[in-house]
Parts: sequence; C-alpha cells; structure tokens
Amino acid sequence: MTADPKTPRASAPAQEASSSADTILEMRHITKAFGSFKALDDVNLEVRRGEILAICGENGAGKSTLMNVLSGVWPRGTYDGDIVYDGQVREFRSIRDSEAVGIVIIHQELALSPYLSVAENIFMGNEKATRGVIDWDATNEAAAKLLQEVGLNIRPQTRVADLGVGQQQLVEIAKALSKDVRLLILDEPTAALNDDDSAHLLDLMWGLRERGITMVMISHKLAEVAGVADRTTIIRDGRTVGTAPLHGEGAIDEDEIIRLMVGRELSSRFPEHTPHVEEEVLRIEHWTAHHPIDTARAVVDDAALTLRRGEIVGLAGLMGAGRTELAMSLFGRSWGTNISGHVYKDGKEISTATVRQAIDNGLAYVTEDRKVLGLNLIQDVKTNTTAAALNKVSSRGIVDDAAEEEVAERYRRELRTKTESLATPVGSLSGGNQQKVVLAKWMFSDPDVLILDEPTRGIDVGAKYEIYQIINQLADAGKAILVISSELPELLGICDRIYTMSQGRITGQLPRAEATQENLMKLMTVEKDAAGRGAAPRMEQEGAEQ
Repeated sequence: MTADPKTPRASAPAQEASSSADTILEMRHITKAFGSFKALDDVNLEVRRGEILAICGENGAGKSTLMNVLSGVWPRGTYDGDIVYDGQVREFRSIRDSEAVGIVIIHQELALSPYLSVAENIFMGNEKATRGVIDWDATNEAAAKLLQEVGLNIRPQTRVADLGVGQQQLVEIAKALSKDVRLLILDEPTAALNDDDSAHLLDLMWGLRERGITMVMISHKLAEVAGVADRTTIIRDGRTVGTAPLHGEGAIDEDEIIRLMVGRELSSRFPEHTPHVEEEVLRIEHWTAHHPIDTARAVVDDAALTLRRGEIVGLAGLMGAGRTELAMSLFGRSWGTNISGHVYKDGKEISTATVRQAIDNGLAYVTEDRKVLGLNLIQDVKTNTTAAALNKVSSRGIVDDAAEEEVAERYRRELRTKTESLATPVGSLSGGNQQKVVLAKWMFSDPDVLILDEPTRGIDVGAKYEIYQIINQLADAGKAILVISSELPELLGICDRIYTMSQGRITGQLPRAEATQENLMKLMTVEKDAAGRGAAPRMEQEGAEQ
C-alpha cells in the first residue's frame, strides 16, 4: 500500500525555464546496445539544478541502463553520445570517476556489506586513515553525524545485517552524503519499503533538495512521483518520449504518464474479470508457526483459511502480520519452527512438510523475493522455466534439451516475456519479465493452488496489468489463487475475497462487494486480547458470498 503523496513544498518549486546556468546535467543522443539489442536509442535527458526529476517507464524501457551510463557502470566507449555535467563534456570510465565530481547512484539492489558495521559501509573505499591505518574514532564520529542528517537513530557500530530495508536505504544515502554528493540518483528507492519508511524517505528527499542537492528518481510508484518530483521524463522502448512538469501550468497526471509509458490507453488499472468459483480445494486449520530463533513466539497463530477452484483470494496485513511466514511455513516448512496444524486438499488431509511434498500435492509458491528465492539469476530463461518440474522434460534422469526448449518457448510466447533469447541469463531481464519467468516455472508444475507473494512488487503499471491478466487466466483454468500483497488497491482490484491478518492471526475476511480500504484496515489493526487472541474472524458459510 502506497503512502499518501504530499504536495510539493512551496519553498522549492520546479523551475519554469531552463538555461545553461540552471542545467546541471544533459545527456545527449545516448545510444547503448547489447549485441543486436538497442537498450537505449538516441535518448536525451536534461536535469535542472536543485530539482527532483523523475524518470518513468515500463520495465525494460532503459531507465536503469541510462543511469548506469551516467554513473560510469557502462564506461565511455561502450555507448554513443555525450554526457554534459556542469557545462563540461565528461568521459566517466568508472563509478569512481563520476563520484569524484559529485554524482552518486543508489541502486535498487543495495550495495552494502551485511556483516560490516554501518560506519564501515559508509566509508568503504573512502576510509578515514592515516598512513594506511584507519582512525576508528574519527570514522564512527563522522558516521554518527551523517546518520543524524538522514534521521537514523542507531549506533555507527551496528551491523548492517541487523537493520531493516528502510534503515539500509538511509545508510546508503548517508554514504552518498559522505562523498559530497551534488547529483543523487535513486533507482526505485521505495520499492521494498513499507509506508512509514517510504514517507520518511520522501521527506528526506525534500530536505536534501532544500540543501541544494539535485536528484534523479526512478520509480514505478506514480503517486509518489507526483508527490515528490518537479518534472518527469518518460522513456519507452529505449527512446525518450518527452519531459513534462508534474505541477502547475502544463502538468500531466498519472493517466497521461501511464499512456506515455505504455504507448496505449489503460482504461482501468485492473482487467475486467468474472469469477467462476467451484468447490473447495484447500483448507488450512489451526496453523501455527513459531519464530526460528525466538521459539516461544508464535508468528502465525492458529490461522485458518479456505481456497476454492477458480477463486482469487487476497491476504492483507501490515508489515509483520505474518502473511509471508504463513505462506512459507505452509510450503514445505520453508520458514519457522514448531509448526503445527492441518492441511486438507480436496477434503483429504495432506502433508506439506517438505517442498517436494508440497509440489507433489499440487501447491506452488511464488516468493516475494524473486531474485534471491525465486530464480537462479546466472542461469538462462530456459533452465529457470523448467526448474520446478524437471521430471516432465527428463527421462531416466537426463534432461531432454529439445523438450525443455519447447516448453520454455511456449511459456515465453504465452506470457509475452521480453527476452533476446531463451539462453539469456534471467538476471539481465527487467523485473516484470523476471516475474513472468517465475510464474512460468510454477505454471509448468501444473499446480492446483498457487500462492503469489507480492506478485507485482517493483514492476511498472503496464507489466502489472499483464500479471493481473495471467492471474485471471489461471483462475479461469480452475486454479485456486492466494495473493499476498501490501497494496490494498491491488487486492481490491483483483480478488474475489480477502482475508486479513494481524499479529499472526486471521482476523476476518470480506467478499469483494463489502471490501474497502477502510474495512480492511480495521481488521488489519485488531489487537490481541490479554489471552493472546485476536478478534474472532468472520468466516464464510459454505458456498455463500460467491
């Protein structure tokens, strides 16, 4: 769920006109190819001094590639065109070159070492040392000041591994400030953050702008873009579509941004769908899972839910409610300890104690972290597609290459996955196309129940629409779908019924006709009573409310 956008502060309005004096960066006619594929094709970009410029576009449009060219990840000589920074043509041959003039990029995948301290991460490569010996007092003192600037109240000696994602994002910004940043590039800065962390980060961006730091923000969250940025440049299929203000005269709205991003009208963010709900396929009763370290704490507490064939069911809850823990403990006991409860498939009790048992019993789980748990990023599209059901393309333990190729091509075509070839490493695909490969992997296993954990996290509105269409098609094919999402509008837009969780317990459920953000939020914030129980969940009657 996206935090409510705020109106831009009057003290830092977008500039109405551009001149060489107020332009800090121009990228002229940038073209970058990977083999025969042009990721960028004559892209032009202008950033004005002291503004926040948003770059919008579908996954695979070329946004991150453009920023990698700017920061020196792709050095001079690997692309055509010019970078003009502070009025001078620059030739960055490494990240160190761009950082030396004040250009710092914070990637979506944070580049922190988890087992080093916050202070060590902030000054990594820029150590405070005398004659090769690090001055730890000076390092920790300087880190403490930077942490105070970004509003992070932690000790500099804290290990990064012990921080939440939102706090790690702030450490990255503190690291950028330590390098005397003048132009800060943030690639999907709030993609993995909850509402509170997102709001804090956006507030910090306003504060940095008031200090004179110019920012470029890549984001799919259009409400946040409209709330924090002055202008937006839109890129589609590797080309610049145009740049427009987001406030005042000539401003464009979210619908126009979407139209320019995808090249077509999206009359609705969610495709129309008429459910055809059939008999119950899965029932979970008294499901409990304890924390793997704090084994006395029940993170999932006596949960119960049902899924029917052809039905899309949502699971809503605040961060820490236990949604992902419920899914992972159910799917092969992939998380938790002291797990207990009963799982019934088609009326018969089954075991999902191992991942293989869960798959053999017709369950599939698309994890919320596709890069770490869902895909093998160094393997190609073909290999990832068949990974969950290799037995279907094997004989006597030997994979049939032709059969595997045929399967992967079929799903590439059906899901419209954009990839140069089936031999392309999955790690080089855009987020939306990676998600399609994950879905293909589990669709090939032919499950009866498909659990989708944050299925559209970090992907653009056009790719989201395609994912929603795939979910609808799976439901129409008789699959039971459980969708876990932090975005309430998403659940309201695609689900036939929505469960809510709070503090590990199922606190209620609502059919689509009765579900609103307000009603769901009330159920998502139910407190446990003195005995540790939540409010009694509102359970459906068999066959009712469909």
